[in-house]
Amino acid sequence: MTVDQITYLTFGIVLLGALVLDLGLMSKKNASISMKKALWQTIFWVGLSVAFCVFLWFEKTPMVATKFFTAYLMEWSLSIDNIFVFILIFTYFRVKETDAGRALLIGILLAIVFRIIFIAVGIELIDRFHWILYLFGFFLLYTGYHLFVKKDEAEFDPGETKIYKIINKFFRVTTVEPEGRYFLNHHGKFYFTSLAVVVLMLAAVDIAFALDSIPTVVSLVRENAKAQFTSDDILVIYSSNIFALLGLRSLFFLLKGAVDKFDYLQQGIAIVLIFIGVKMLIEFFGIHINILVSLGVIITCLAGAVLYSMKVNRQKASPLK
Repeated sequence: MTVDQITYLTFGIVLLGALVLDLGLMSKKNASISMKKALWQTIFWVGLSVAFCVFLWFEKTPMVATKFFTAYLMEWSLSIDNIFVFILIFTYFRVKETDAGRALLIGILLAIVFRIIFIAVGIELIDRFHWILYLFGFFLLYTGYHLFVKKDEAEFDPGETKIYKIINKFFRVTTVEPEGRYFLNHHGKFYFTSLAVVVLMLAAVDIAFALDSIPTVVSLVRENAKAQFTSDDILVIYSSNIFALLGLRSLFFLLKGAVDKFDYLQQGIAIVLIFIGVKMLIEFFGIHINILVSLGVIITCLAGAVLYSMKVNRQKASPLK
């Protein structure tokens, strides 16, 4: 077997084993997920990703492993922004604790399927028309600026989104308490419950976020805008996306009670998006930023945003002197 075949086989086995473990042991139906359990699950997914990174370091090259870790860290940080929107969706539809874990898992699995399709299409388009990356660069500048100046994630109203209106227009939706069910059969007619609506909205929200994350990761792993994708690039793009998505559910329950503790995290993510947008655009002039520099910028921005958020929260909590 070639090195590529061994790597993909290892990734597939790890992914399948992790999904079986998650579906069978860590996401039992009608079971609530405590903060402690969410912490251990988060450690599990992060540890699995780090282990795969170490595997790439020895099986492939240190550069491939570095690209994976950078892309994974970027995807993981963007996933945190996803989670704040997910929390609003679950709050809006009043999803019970016992139903939240399974609904999140189904929504994330759907998101993975869509991500795989989008990545395949995106890679083909960029290989054929490399100038598309420059358009994505401008898009990331706009998105980063919009995210930086946005005052509150609460501006997002699930009941006013287009996907929610489309679901209600084309499908029968019942307001009956779902009790863990996604569909109801009433007098021979099938109805979507609120849980089914939540799952579809989670997948739709992730598709919207993929418009940022996929070009961002592509920019991080490619040597330059005009280079063709290598098999290592494609492996890194797919694996970093999938590992980050699979850790979303446990991260959701871990951060659910700490939404207000990271007020400036979105500004940190915004600066990273702006940096990646600039990185894409300056490649038009033959200027390429090394992956280690990109990794340093991402870590600095995210760590700085978290630490500054914690500092501001401590100052608010301290009594006035």
